[in-house]
Amino acid sequence: MTNNDTPVLLEKRDGVARIRFNRPRSLNAISPELAQCFLQCCREVGTYAECRAILVSGEGRSFMAGGDLSRFYQDFSNSAETARAMIEPMNEALSILGSLPLPVVASVQGPVAGAGMSIVLACDLAIVSSDVQFSFGYSQIGASPDVGMSWSLPRIVGLRQAMGIALLGESISTDRALDLGIVHRVVSAENLVSATDRLMSDLASGPTIAYGQAKRLLRTSSDRSFEQQLAEELVAFRTCAATDDFMQGVSAFIEKRKTVRFRGV
Repeated sequence: MTNNDTPVLLEKRDGVARIRFNRPRSLNAISPELAQCFLQCCREVGTYAECRAILVSGEGRSFMAGGDLSRFYQDFSNSAETARAMIEPMNEALSILGSLPLPVVASVQGPVAGAGMSIVLACDLAIVSSDVQFSFGYSQIGASPDVGMSWSLPRIVGLRQAMGIALLGESISTDRALDLGIVHRVVSAENLVSATDRLMSDLASGPTIAYGQAKRLLRTSSDRSFEQQLAEELVAFRTCAATDDFMQGVSAFIEKRKTVRFRGV
């Protein structure tokens, strides 16, 4: 199978695992084959010992336009099984990315709908082109959200805003997405690739263990009381304090050096 035939590509270099959806003629719509390939890529990332950051992107003019509805149209009598074949692998893949102690970044362009928006919300950070338009999408086809949308959206934008987006099927401009916290940074279309590369380089040269502890604390904070969270923060800080990165960072601060060489250990 060539790169042109592979629905998801994985490249590992310079401490960054780059996962790229590769069905540009279908706007990277999710097929059962893409879902399985995405899951395999995420599993492989978990074995990449040198990995310090993960990038998720899409080939062509769209990050992802949701599920491949043509697969349902071909055989409505089998819709439930088609849904399972698409959704289950995507669920497992995003669960892997969420649990890895590494920052996961979505780099986003073009129209983004349905599960494409779900994936953006599931990532830790999202940098997007200024011409991106998000669309909830599900209500327009008589479906409920999937791939984690109903979990991520109210936690990021609040319940009332989430209800408006879901029940009214609103489109969301990049400016509003930034205001709502759906994305963390907007750049021009011509600068998306270079800005993404700089961000991934910064993350890959950062304090990897500290990033992982911060990600865990933030993602699980709603499961604990304030007192329990304080205790978890102490455990995490003590873990960081035993790292070489912590020693280098503190030494640079005390010695008033600008350069800190984090090695991720």
